[in-house]
Amino acid sequence: MRTRLLPLLIVLMAAVLLALGIPLGVSVAAAQQQKVVVDRIDDTARFASLAQFVTDACSTTHASTDERLETLSSELSSYYDVYDIRAGVFCRTETPMAQAPATFILPEEGAVLEAFNEAKLSRRSHDPKQVWPWQRGRLVVASPVIRDGDVVAVVVTDSPTGQMRSRILHGWLVIGLGEIAAMLLAVGAALRLTGWVLRPVRVLDATTHAIASGRLKSRVAAAGGPPELRRLARAFNEMADNVEDVLEQQRAFVADASHQLRNPLSALLLRIELLALELPEDNEEVASVRTEGKRLAEVLDDLLDLALAEHTEADLRIIDIGALTAERVAAWRPSAEAKGVRLVGDCPPTTAWADPVTLSSALDAVIDNAIKFTPADECVEVRVAADGDTSTIVVSDNGPGLTDEELARVGDRFWRSGRHQNIKGSGLGLSISRTLLAAGGGTISYAHHEPHGLTVTVSVPRGRPTA
Repeated sequence: MRTRLLPLLIVLMAAVLLALGIPLGVSVAAAQQQKVVVDRIDDTARFASLAQFVTDACSTTHASTDERLETLSSELSSYYDVYDIRAGVFCRTETPMAQAPATFILPEEGAVLEAFNEAKLSRRSHDPKQVWPWQRGRLVVASPVIRDGDVVAVVVTDSPTGQMRSRILHGWLVIGLGEIAAMLLAVGAALRLTGWVLRPVRVLDATTHAIASGRLKSRVAAAGGPPELRRLARAFNEMADNVEDVLEQQRAFVADASHQLRNPLSALLLRIELLALELPEDNEEVASVRTEGKRLAEVLDDLLDLALAEHTEADLRIIDIGALTAERVAAWRPSAEAKGVRLVGDCPPTTAWADPVTLSSALDAVIDNAIKFTPADECVEVRVAADGDTSTIVVSDNGPGLTDEELARVGDRFWRSGRHQNIKGSGLGLSISRTLLAAGGGTISYAHHEPHGLTVTVSVPRGRPTA
């Protein structure tokens, strides 16, 4: 959600900054050019005032030696030398009265001639078009010289724009840096805003994952954020409380039912034994009833163990799973030999975090299944290994194995392969093992064993599992 919300906020903020920055940049460029234009207008007005009192050089047929004309020429030359701006006073007939440099004349076309013609109409030339930093244009300003109400000459200035364009570019650079700084601040604000908005969502997600992992006591702590998310957090806590209550009632029911059924079942088995005393010893019905009664007692015991396993917290500690596995292999070796199965263990010293009682119970269930389904003269191998952050105990048998469909269901409660219904068991042993291991951060997985059989891998963490 953050990867979707954050780009949206950043794009909106960038659009706002561009909407403000572009007009500001245009305004800076216009202000710089207007400043230059105003200066040129002042300069042309000063030159027009000097030319106004010059003897009518435009009406003479020979060069005038009027002192004021010499002063005007000197001012224009100094102006050109200092500012590198071409300037000239031209008669209405387009002949120069005075100019600097001497090569500055009116062209046959272009901006200079257009400004001259506008000034002849007794008004200042229009402001030139905006010059941008990437353009190498010039600014032309023309003002009329009026005497006795008539336009007798025109003052024209032709200015380079290099410095003006540099100032515009510098102003744009300042605006750009400001935009970048504002964008960084906006990104920081967007990060804080999205963090504030999504913090309850992250807490809710973590709590949901914790509950899905079996930590049903996890709850969403009271925190800030929008009112809608706070209401969602309260509703989630109420839902989690209800789910926990339902599961607790279910566990209590299974435990109570298993415990309460054992007494009448024990009495029933006792009556069957008493009844068997009055019947022939080889009576098949009595033997069948006795077998089913014992199987029902085992199922009730497994149900009680499962209910307790789902409610019991693991007592984690650092243990040598190699020594523990070797002990369980030694304990099950007599049973294997009685069936004609070889039980082989490769158990080097390996440490891991686990509950020794839980791990022992899981190994008992796995090794018992391996021996149970392995035919005589075959081998069951138990290997202990360490792989990075995980220690594993791999139990491989050479029994009939499982199909792919059966492999996907192995470990489910009460599930047993249809090919193995005549083998003793309740279908709860591996499910209990998985529940006990999960409480301590362990896992149990199943795979095919070549050429035939089943491989069961029990994994426990080498580092302390997080709560």
